[in-house]
Amino acid sequence: MGELSLADRATIANMSPEYGATMGFFPVDHVTLQYLKLTGRSDETVSSIFHGFLYCATLPSVILGGLTYAFYTSGINDRRPHDRVPLKEMKADWHACLDNNVGFKGFAVPKEEQNKVAKFTFHGLPAELRHGSVVIAAITSCTNTSNPSVMLGAGLVAKKAYELGLEVKPWIKTSLAPGSGVVTKYLLRSGLQKYLNQQGFNLVGYDCTTCIGNSGELDESVASGISENDIIAAAVLSGNRNFEGRVHPLTRANYLASPPLVVAYALAGTVDIDFEKEPIGTGKSGKSIYFKDIWPSNDEIAQVVQSSVLPDMLKSTYEAITKGNLMWNQLSVPASTLYSWDPNSTYIHEPPYFKNMTVEPPGPHGVKDAYCLLNFGDSITTDHISPAGSIQKDSPAAKFLLERGVDKKDFNSYGSRRGNDEAMARGTFANIRIVNKLLKGEVGPKTIHVPTGEKLYVYDASMRYEAAGQDTIVLAGAEYGSGSSRDWAAKGPMLLGVKAVIAKSFERIHRSNLVIRNLNKE
Repeated sequence: MGELSLADRATIANMSPEYGATMGFFPVDHVTLQYLKLTGRSDETVSSIFHGFLYCATLPSVILGGLTYAFYTSGINDRRPHDRVPLKEMKADWHACLDNNVGFKGFAVPKEEQNKVAKFTFHGLPAELRHGSVVIAAITSCTNTSNPSVMLGAGLVAKKAYELGLEVKPWIKTSLAPGSGVVTKYLLRSGLQKYLNQQGFNLVGYDCTTCIGNSGELDESVASGISENDIIAAAVLSGNRNFEGRVHPLTRANYLASPPLVVAYALAGTVDIDFEKEPIGTGKSGKSIYFKDIWPSNDEIAQVVQSSVLPDMLKSTYEAITKGNLMWNQLSVPASTLYSWDPNSTYIHEPPYFKNMTVEPPGPHGVKDAYCLLNFGDSITTDHISPAGSIQKDSPAAKFLLERGVDKKDFNSYGSRRGNDEAMARGTFANIRIVNKLLKGEVGPKTIHVPTGEKLYVYDASMRYEAAGQDTIVLAGAEYGSGSSRDWAAKGPMLLGVKAVIAKSFERIHRSNLVIRNLNKE
């Protein structure tokens, strides 16, 4: 453990859902204490933690073999975060995905169509898309963007590529959203931010972006090229969530990678590439440029970290956090100790499960003559269940917002409206890639209302069952509820009136959440 930097430990600990743990913990040691001093903690604070260190240092810790290496060059994942694809196997895995049946890691593209080329014009420039073309490349705020090694590594990749004459195609939507203002300070000091800018990775903010569906719309010409030609487009992001339908409705293949790899794939413009054998592109001298030509060594990264990440950067940034900003400080704050609910707000609404809540749970409820609301196969994640990503224009949630005077351009995402149960209930099981066996092969957020045989949005069907006083259940296969969007994955079905979920197996934490939510349901 002592050989791991604190930033690497934080990355591993924060990615616990990816390797099936509730949390990741590294006992305090000298590296922890050095970090506390670096970030301006008082001597008293460090001293008190040191006494805890004397005890914790005797505790065992478990490190997953090769995991830190995976964050640099070995790990890239599609669909479910815990399904890791070694970089050298990426091209073969991608072609297997094209061949596989529709479903988990399957797009069922016929062999004769796998080399299809969709030509279009992007702002006057000739452009083309193929299956596997990268249309979104994002360095996002979650998990590893507070790790100076990978952030500065991304800057070095951008710099090396620029100097060799490689540039990201202009139709690829690129963005940089680090998790801390400190990142901006050391990227500027290192001189690497300008190279990231030249490759399109300009700073867009310090918050959740692409991995929660906040990447914004693709250029109309790109969107049309994908839709009209049924292209399996890709997104590559450095976040830790890439479930189906979450990143963007038009990117069916969404891969997780370290920040340097995000830049590399943006430069390549496709995930259909073998970095060991195929060139990323052609440099200004007409020479083929390979992955090895732009990838920085550990020594190069360490030197930049040493010279660019300074204690004063962290101290000044953290000291300013409690001071807020002008917009935040000018907000009007009610004097009441209780929150004043605004019935007209489409962002925050008093949820029904707070009303008439008793100290003791009411106990289990019966299920009688229930209809099947949805019938799933294996690997239904919490992002299939929980509202995530953008709000589709024809969905029940969109109708709800339009009726309340919200323009389509202001729909925002489900993630931003998670405080409004009325919007979130309408977004439960609204994933555009969800596969419901009742639809007999059709993919999308609808189901069959069994008594009438009508095809309805899931929310509309559930309300019809509820109005008739009819119970509903959900059927599923193995691994139901894998993922991390856990609260709404339990609250949403409850608000739809689902009385029980019957599955072959459950992700253990989600199983507990379902039980607790149902015990608290009246």
